[in-house]
Amino acid sequence: MDFNKSQPIYLQIADYINENILLEKWKEEDRILSVRELSMNLQVNPNTVMRTYTYLQNEEILYNQRGIGYFISEGAINKIRTMKKRQFVNIELPVVFKTGNLLGVTPRELSTYYENYLEGI
Repeated sequence: MDFNKSQPIYLQIADYINENILLEKWKEEDRILSVRELSMNLQVNPNTVMRTYTYLQNEEILYNQRGIGYFISEGAINKIRTMKKRQFVNIELPVVFKTGNLLGVTPRELSTYYENYLEGI
């Protein structure tokens, strides 16, 4: 995993976990890697992974069974989608709108680009 400097590493790891859940590579109630295993796989400090797991527990995406490990919570996909949608609408979409306005891209053009994109995937 390549980390960028624009976002804390623990949040980038959370995005990685969330993406695997959204892609259904990891399913609800699945046990995920231990803190030590994931830190070794990603070559990061175990404290960073622990911070990620704590963050995802607070968001009710993961839960911990003491002595057994961390598991994906029931309803995690919906929680992730809600969280990601809120971030997209509040952070990323305003940038798209501002840039589109500066470049003279109309809402109709933007809609056409979006529809073309969806046809390509």
